Amino acid sequence: MLLAIDAGNTNIVFALHDGSKIIHKWRISSADSRTADEYMVWLSQLLNFENLDVSEITGAIIATVVPQTLFPLQLLCRRYFNCDALVIGEDNVELNVKVKLPNPAEVGADRLVNAVAAHKKYGGPMVIIDFGTATTFDIIDDKGDYHGGVISPGVNLSVEALSMAAAKLPRVAVEKPTKVIGNSTISAIQSGIFYGYLSMIEGMVERISEEYGGPLKVLATGGLAPLFNEATDIIEYVDQELTTYGLFEIYSANIEKV
Repeated sequence: MLLAIDAGNTNIVFALHDGSKIIHKWRISSADSRTADEYMVWLSQLLNFENLDVSEITGAIIATVVPQTLFPLQLLCRRYFNCDALVIGEDNVELNVKVKLPNPAEVGADRLVNAVAAHKKYGGPMVIIDFGTATTFDIIDDKGDYHGGVISPGVNLSVEALSMAAAKLPRVAVEKPTKVIGNSTISAIQSGIFYGYLSMIEGMVERISEEYGGPLKVLATGGLAPLFNEATDIIEYVDQELTTYGLFEIYSANIEKV
């Protein structure tokens, strides 16, 4: 089995693939100070719950946007899974994506993995909207090449910032209000967050399409993708397994070349 590790700013996702499909997926909060041994204590318990043995993991691939997590995750794979993990961004790992930017190294590993997966599954040209710690918009052409994107504060990050900066405003759940005009403080905040981000999504996709010079498919991923998809016709596809799928595709393509 292959272990794919997607280390984001908020959570680290560990996914197991049996060669044909994802069979298990677990999350743990990101922490700069967590050691390889700590990861293994947590992961071994989850493997036990599913009647799986560590020896069944024969390969690994890592994508991380948190540099401090890379070494302990690599050590985890070497020490406990007896393998050297492929790492997105290292010279020996080919993505088969041309990054058409002045400094390709600036692009986050997760965004490139999403580009690989989106082109493989849905074709292009496309806008990929990822609802993560940041809300990102990434543009790929019909060949799958990466043309840049947009980064804005994530939905939950904005909610947290608002409650921290305004003493009298409570932290609210992100959900679709029944009306745009709120009749209470909570419903007013919920409307501002939900419809504010919805308007940003629709407006940003329209502006991106105009600048790109043609129609673009629109794909959404991340935890809040289904919620916003229900409220707009602009999103054509929702795929919450996009990054994990991309990691498996990249691993398979690189192993075949060895």
